[in-house]
Amino acid sequence: MKTRLDSAMKTYFILLFCIHVALSVAHSLRYFYTASSGIPDFPEFVDMGMVNDQVISRYDSITKRKVPKQSWMEMVFDQQYWDSTTENLREAEQVSKVNIQIAQKRFNHTEGMHINQEIYGCEWDDKTGFTEGFHHVGYDGKDLLAYDLQRATWIAFVPQAVHSKMKWESDKSAIEMERHYLTQTCIEWLKKYLDYGKSTLQRPVPPSVSLLQKTPSSPVTCHATGFYPSGVMVVWQKDGQDHHEDVENGEILPNDDGTFQKSTHLTVTSEEWKNNKYQCVVQVTGIKEDFIKVLTESEIQTNWGDPAPNIVPIIGGVVALLLVVVVVGVVIWKKKSKKGFVPASTSDTNSGKGAQKT
Repeated sequence: MKTRLDSAMKTYFILLFCIHVALSVAHSLRYFYTASSGIPDFPEFVDMGMVNDQVISRYDSITKRKVPKQSWMEMVFDQQYWDSTTENLREAEQVSKVNIQIAQKRFNHTEGMHINQEIYGCEWDDKTGFTEGFHHVGYDGKDLLAYDLQRATWIAFVPQAVHSKMKWESDKSAIEMERHYLTQTCIEWLKKYLDYGKSTLQRPVPPSVSLLQKTPSSPVTCHATGFYPSGVMVVWQKDGQDHHEDVENGEILPNDDGTFQKSTHLTVTSEEWKNNKYQCVVQVTGIKEDFIKVLTESEIQTNWGDPAPNIVPIIGGVVALLLVVVVVGVVIWKKKSKKGFVPASTSDTNSGKGAQKT
């Protein structure tokens, strides 16, 4: 069972961070709500807040406390903030437990492991001024609902979600508050967070680049790690030109310190790279300098005859930290989510008097 869950968690985080890179603009604030059932030894409800792909806060149904995950969050906000947002999330937890039961009934699921996920938040480009808000709901890897910001309506992706769509749209005040949060309140809080945590959130960190090889006949891996933000290009070049033949690109993955890593594997014979100039070039968003490793015998790190280099994705710390969607591979749901909360001016989350039941 543990192997199955570990595999599912890795799949989820690979997809999650890949999606972030594909969809992100300059800055983003996202909240992930996860309700689960039938999964022993894991929280039934988890909330995670992220700014620019860095975890800033977390709540789960075991600790029942919202806690900071960045030192600047702990310094900026007083105990009243953590108490009030904790209370909001306790209410959200109760509603989420009801909602996942309703979802199970609508899909005729009487047993097994199931998950209901919501993602909501906003994005802001500080160069163009472009803003975007989003709120999506998913169940067992399927899109259920998404808030249409332009039309101020809910989109139901499956018949089982139509009842919720009609119920939520009947409350005009909730629809308007949802729109106001996604277009204004969320953006305001995103800008506050960027200012509060500017020493880490807006400071690019250069990568450490290594060339690794398990055996003389194995592919050569260009491994870039420790960089921030997550926007990165890792490419192989041959004689000064981008080289894509026999190249396998890995995903961008999180490190447990808030930075990121990415690997690219080149299958090439030693005779070939000794007779031609191969190099790995790494470019990180916000850093003008290119980071280059030329493929030479002295640059390749090996431990032939010993255990393979530790180039496995470093996600253990993140998984332990987030505990978010520690379920089966049903979390291949790629969108963002929803929860019909009423925004409060004193809180960064889309919550207030409580969540809407489905």
